[in-house]
Amino acid sequence: MNTKYKNLIEQTFDFPQDEFHVDGENLLFHNVDIMQLIEQYGTPLKFTYLPKISENINKAKKWFDSAITKLDYQGKYHYSYCTKSSHFKHVLDEALKNDIHIETSSAFDIDIVNNLKKVGKIKEDTYVLCNGFKRDQYITNIADLINGGHKNCIPIIDNYEELNLILNETHKTFNIGIRIASEEEPKFEFYTSRLGIGYKNIVPFYKREIANNPQVRLKMLHFFINTGIKDNSYYWSELLKCLKVYINLKKVCPSLDSLNIGGGFPIKNSLAFDYDYEYMVEEIINQIKIACDEAGVDVPNIFTEFGSFTVGESSGAVYEVLYQKKQNDREKWNMINSSFITTLPDSWAINKRFIMLPINKWNHQYERVLLGGLTCDSDDYYNSEQHVNAIYLPVFEKENPLYIGFFNTGAYQETIGGFGGLQHCLIPHPKHILLERDQDGKIISKLFKEQQQSKELLSILGYK
Repeated sequence: MNTKYKNLIEQTFDFPQDEFHVDGENLLFHNVDIMQLIEQYGTPLKFTYLPKISENINKAKKWFDSAITKLDYQGKYHYSYCTKSSHFKHVLDEALKNDIHIETSSAFDIDIVNNLKKVGKIKEDTYVLCNGFKRDQYITNIADLINGGHKNCIPIIDNYEELNLILNETHKTFNIGIRIASEEEPKFEFYTSRLGIGYKNIVPFYKREIANNPQVRLKMLHFFINTGIKDNSYYWSELLKCLKVYINLKKVCPSLDSLNIGGGFPIKNSLAFDYDYEYMVEEIINQIKIACDEAGVDVPNIFTEFGSFTVGESSGAVYEVLYQKKQNDREKWNMINSSFITTLPDSWAINKRFIMLPINKWNHQYERVLLGGLTCDSDDYYNSEQHVNAIYLPVFEKENPLYIGFFNTGAYQETIGGFGGLQHCLIPHPKHILLERDQDGKIISKLFKEQQQSKELLSILGYK
């Protein structure tokens, strides 16, 4: 009778998979033995496998290049990274190895850009696309970048006042983009995105504020919807609306030559994940080409701003199951040695799913469980609501520790969780390590940040 955890996974999913396979009792992630990391660094532990960042960037470039060639599309493709997904230097250093561009969203982002320019990671021809609602310091920093001669700095205008605010701080000629305020899905609480300028108002805004101003050139139209790039009627409908705006704008604005379709590629959140990236890329390029050809206008260069897709699948979090609490006849709570609220805040805040698998004991029998965090908050748990299905793990044995991993956690979790700051119930932030490969393909691990100490938290709180 097949009652081992490994049997359960193999019978339920197509397993092993590209990034996951089992060696004996233990799970390997991109051929990295996680149990060896546990033995070296302990738990709780967060890690970032840096080669995955470059891998995903180059996959996307290949998909777009292939579609452009196949469809004889005359525009170029530019990959940019949405820095708000993860601002860490090690992430930017890895991403920028691949001839990409940057999308920013706040004033301090420009300070990061300047830092990376000083060390040669960002070149003068790197596009810096400045998104977000802009005031005061952000405007000043953007103007400083333009005044400093960075010709490929493109502020994406979010509202009617921003253009004049930038004009007040520079006398140089500069390029801009305009963000479309897309209509949200019907299930949303509001009808139109708070970001950008309405479909019907963009051409009048261009004619009124930009067309006769020799200091400003409109180069880009920016389109993004909150739910991301999905093969459904809502996405295709909004894309076609965007293309109508682009075509109408292009007819009166010869300098317009780029369409930014934003981010929104999903990342793997289940072993059953199924998404045809190549089809979606080809169909997006095809729809743009059809619309422009029918209207008799040149096709635009295509920009994307992939954030989660760039960095999300590179990271994981590893915990030890400390204890099992049997609260009634049916519910067994496996208590981890950290907190979901602090280390995986999206699992708590928006019920986001991550891939959860045991690190060891794959040849043991399994049981159905719930997962609880260390804080005294009733919301500090991870269960089937996030996980789609019931959670099954190898049977808990106090004398034989069980370790579990959450994978593809690399986007947003550190910044939303307040990395290096206060944590709920003063549960310390875990140790964080970086994983790279040397020229021979051997894994090199490096400690990035130790687990938070009491004195750090007390200092923030004003006790020291």
